[in-house]
Amino acid sequence: MNYYKRFSLKKTINSLLFSAILLPLAPINVNSSKALEFQWDSNSDFKKLSWHQTDSGKRSKNKIFLFYKPSDRKTGILSFSVKIPDKFKSTLKPKNISFCKVNIGGFDSKTKCLKKIPSDIEINKEDKKVEIFPISPVPANKESYAIVFKVNNPQRAGLYQFHSFGKSSGPIPVGIYLGSWTINIDQ
Repeated sequence: MNYYKRFSLKKTINSLLFSAILLPLAPINVNSSKALEFQWDSNSDFKKLSWHQTDSGKRSKNKIFLFYKPSDRKTGILSFSVKIPDKFKSTLKPKNISFCKVNIGGFDSKTKCLKKIPSDIEINKEDKKVEIFPISPVPANKESYAIVFKVNNPQRAGLYQFHSFGKSSGPIPVGIYLGSWTINIDQ
C-alpha cells in the first residue's frame, strides 16, 4: 500500500512540474495574425505582392489597394491585367476601379492615392479579368502605384488570390507575370 501512495505522489509532482514548465510556453491568446498564406509549391515562380484593404468583413464596403512597388516593375508597363478569382462574388464596375500613384501607409502615414493616373478600364466578365490601359506607360521609377477597387465584399469569408499580368513597354510589347495578391475576407 505504501508503494502505491509513493507512486501516486511522484506522478502528481511530475505532472505539476511538467505543466509549470510548459504552461508559459503555450500561447494563451492566438490572434496575432488573421490569415495564413501559403503556397503548395514554394519553388514555383509565384511572386507575392503587397496590398491593403480598409474593411475585411464579409458583405461590407471595402477599398482594396493592390500595390505595384518599384521592386515589382523591372521595365515600363503599357497595360495591366488583374485576374479576379472565380469565387469572388462581387459586382465590379469600371467607375469603381481606379489606377493611381499611391502613398503606402505605415506607422505615421495613411494609405492614399496621391495622383490619379488617367486610364481606360475594361472588365471582361467571361474571363473574370480587369484590364487597365494607362494613357502613358508607367515608368520603372521609384514611385509606387496601385489599382484601387471600391467594392462590396463577397458573402463568403476566405482567402482570394488575385493574379496580375502586364505588357512591358519597348519596341515589342511582351506579356509578363507581375505577381499575386492573397486578399483575406473575415467572418
